[in-house]
Amino acid sequence: MSILKISKTLNLLPKQVEAVLNLFDSGCTIPFVARYRKEKTGELNEVQLEDIQKLNKQFVELEKRKVSVIESIKEQNKLSNELQSEIENVETLQELEDIYLPYKPKRKTRARKAIEQGLEPLANIIAAQKMTVRNDLIAQYVNKAKEVLTPDDALNGALDIIAERVSENLQVRSNLRRLFTDKSLLKAKVISTKTEEAAKYKDYFSVEEPINRIRPHRLLAILRAHNEGFLRLSVSPDEEQSVQIIKRVVIQSPTNAHLLIKAIEDSYKRLLKPSLENEIIQHYKLKADEASIEVFANNARDLLLASPLGNRNVLAIDPGFRTGCKVVCLDGNGKLLNNETLYIHSGRDEAAAAKQKIYNKIEIYKVNAIAIGNGTGGRETEHFIRNMRLPKEIVIVSVNESGASIYSASPVAREEFPDYDVTVRSAISIGRRLIDPLAELVKIDPKSIGVGQYQHDVDESLLNEKLTNTVSSCVNNVGVNLNTASKQLLSYVSGIGPTMAKNIVEYRNKSGYFKSRHDLLNVPRLGNSTFEQCAGFLRIPSSENILDNTAVHPERYALVQKMCKDTGTSITDFIQQKKFLSISLEKYTSYEVGMPTLKDLIDELSKPGRDPRKQFKQIEFNEHITKPEHLQIGMTLKGVVTNVTAFGCFVDVGVHQDGLVHISNLTHQFISNPSEVVSVGKIVDVKVLEVDLARKRIGLSMKDVA
Repeated sequence: MSILKISKTLNLLPKQVEAVLNLFDSGCTIPFVARYRKEKTGELNEVQLEDIQKLNKQFVELEKRKVSVIESIKEQNKLSNELQSEIENVETLQELEDIYLPYKPKRKTRARKAIEQGLEPLANIIAAQKMTVRNDLIAQYVNKAKEVLTPDDALNGALDIIAERVSENLQVRSNLRRLFTDKSLLKAKVISTKTEEAAKYKDYFSVEEPINRIRPHRLLAILRAHNEGFLRLSVSPDEEQSVQIIKRVVIQSPTNAHLLIKAIEDSYKRLLKPSLENEIIQHYKLKADEASIEVFANNARDLLLASPLGNRNVLAIDPGFRTGCKVVCLDGNGKLLNNETLYIHSGRDEAAAAKQKIYNKIEIYKVNAIAIGNGTGGRETEHFIRNMRLPKEIVIVSVNESGASIYSASPVAREEFPDYDVTVRSAISIGRRLIDPLAELVKIDPKSIGVGQYQHDVDESLLNEKLTNTVSSCVNNVGVNLNTASKQLLSYVSGIGPTMAKNIVEYRNKSGYFKSRHDLLNVPRLGNSTFEQCAGFLRIPSSENILDNTAVHPERYALVQKMCKDTGTSITDFIQQKKFLSISLEKYTSYEVGMPTLKDLIDELSKPGRDPRKQFKQIEFNEHITKPEHLQIGMTLKGVVTNVTAFGCFVDVGVHQDGLVHISNLTHQFISNPSEVVSVGKIVDVKVLEVDLARKRIGLSMKDVA
C-alpha cells in the first residue's frame, strides 16, 4: 500500500519505488543506489531516493501507531469491526489521532466529571434536538450528586459533555483544520514591560499577517521571541467564521439550538481553538524548519565541497595578539611537521625574529602555501605575511576558521594530538582546511561550521538527519583516499560507519597501506555486503590497477577487462589512449548493466582519479581595508560569501565582520531564493551601502558594482 502512496505523492512509477525500497531493505545506502543501481531505479537521484526513504519512514510509523491505537481501544472494550476498519484505512497520522481522540486516556475533564455525576442522559437529550429541554426536566438531575445543587449546575454539566463531544467530532475538526490552515492570522505583540529587553526583536513588535504567507526565517524569529517571553502570540482565523462552521455540523434543528450554541462557543474557545492553534503553529513551524534546514544543508554542501588546495606543504597560522600566533607546518597530507609560537604583533624585535623564523620554516619544510585564520588578528597577520615579499608561487590564503576552536577542544582532536594544546590543534585545523576542506570539516559537528539559519530553533532530529545525509553525499561524491583518510572521513563512506572505520584504520596502522581495493576484505568484520557498498567510493592512487583510483566499482572490473580484450589493449593503454571512445556501448549491455552504467563508466575512465571539486581559487582582500571603520559608503570591494539565508547572503570583505547583501540587492532580476545567484564560497564584488558601527551592521549590494 505504501508503494502506491509514495509513487503518487512523488510522481514516480510504482516499480521504481518498489525497487528502491527493496534495495534499502537489503542494506543499500542512498549514495550506492544513486551511483551504482541506476538501471533498477530508473536513474533516480539522491534527492528522490531521500524523499522515498522519508515518506516510507512516515508510513511505517503510521502503521505502528495504528497498531498501538487499536490495542488501546481494544483494552477499553470499545473496538468494533467498523471502528477497526476505519482506523486501518486512514492515510495520515492526523486523521488517526482525530479518530483516537474520544478514546484517548485523559486527565479528569469537566465533561468526565459531569458524566460521573449522572448528567450524560441530559446531554444526550439536548444533543438529540428532538425534545425541548425545559426547566422541569433539568430539575430532575438536581441533587443526584453533591456537586449538582441547582438546575444551572445540571445544565452546565450537560453542556460541558456536549462541548467535549463537539471538540472530538471528526467532521468539526476536519472542517476547522482547513480553515485554520488556510485563513489563520498570526498576531504578535510585544509585552510592554519588556520593550527594551526585547530590542533585538524590534521588527516583530507588532505583526499581523496570514501565517501561510510568513517567510520561514520570520516565523522562526517570532516563535523564538515568543518562547523567550517577549511577545504575546495568537494564531487563528475569524472566530465568528469558525463558530459558524461548527454550527453547520452540530445544529440540525431549532430545538435546543440556543443551548447547543452555548456549548459550541465554549467548545471552540476552551478546547478547539487552543488545540488547533497549537497544531497549526506546529504545522507551519515544521514547514519553516524544513525550509531552514534545506538552506543549511545547501550551505554546508557548498562549504564541504569547497575547492581544495591539494597535496602541497602548508604553513598555517592561528593569529593572536597578546598570546602570540600559533604557527604550524604540515605536509601535503596534513601531517604535523613543526609547531611554534611566534610574536608577530609584540614589537619590532619580536616581529623581526618571527619573520626570520618564518623564512626558515618555508625553506626547511618546502612550504607552498600559507593559511591564515580569519579570526581576531587575521587581517593584521595577513598584512605582515604579504609584506615579507615571499616568492609569488607561495599562495597566501585567509581561511574561514568557524568551528576550528570546537574541533581543537573535541575528543577527536585530543585523540589526534594528545601532546598539544588547543591553540596548536586549531592552527593545524586551519592548515588542513586549506589542503582539503572536506577531510577536515567532517571532524566537526555540521551545526558548528557557521553556515546555518536559525539552526538552534529547528527540529534537532530533522536537522541532524539532513546534515548527516549531506555530509555523506559530499564524501561519497568526492571519494576517499583509503590510505590517508581519517576514521571520521571513512565513517561517512557508504556502508562503513564509525565502528568499521575504526577497524579499517587499525588494520592500516598494523598491516601497512592497502595495495588494492580487494585488500579491504582482510579487514576484520568487513564482509562482502559492506565491500559492495563502500568499494566504489574508496580510492588507492598507488594501486597497480588504475581502476582502484576511479569510481568504477570492482563489480565492473571484468566488464572493463572485456572491453580491453576486445580492443587488444591493456587497461592502462585502454584508458590513456582513450580506446573506450571508439567502442560500441550497446555491445556490452546486459540484464544487470544498461546504458546509464556504461555511460558513467566511460565518463569515469575519461578522467581517472580526478577530483570532482572546482579548481582552487583564492581571494585577495583590499590590504588597506581591515576594520569596519575603514569602510565608506559607495566603496566597492571583493568578498567571499560565508552564508546564504532566505533573506540574502553574508559576505566577508576582510573586516572581521560579515556584511549582509539583502535579497533585494543581489540582482536586478526577481529571485525568490538567494541560492539562485550565490553560494557559500563564491567570490563576489560588492558595494558598501551602510555601515552602522553601533549596531555592528554592514549593508552591501551586488547590483551596479563597477
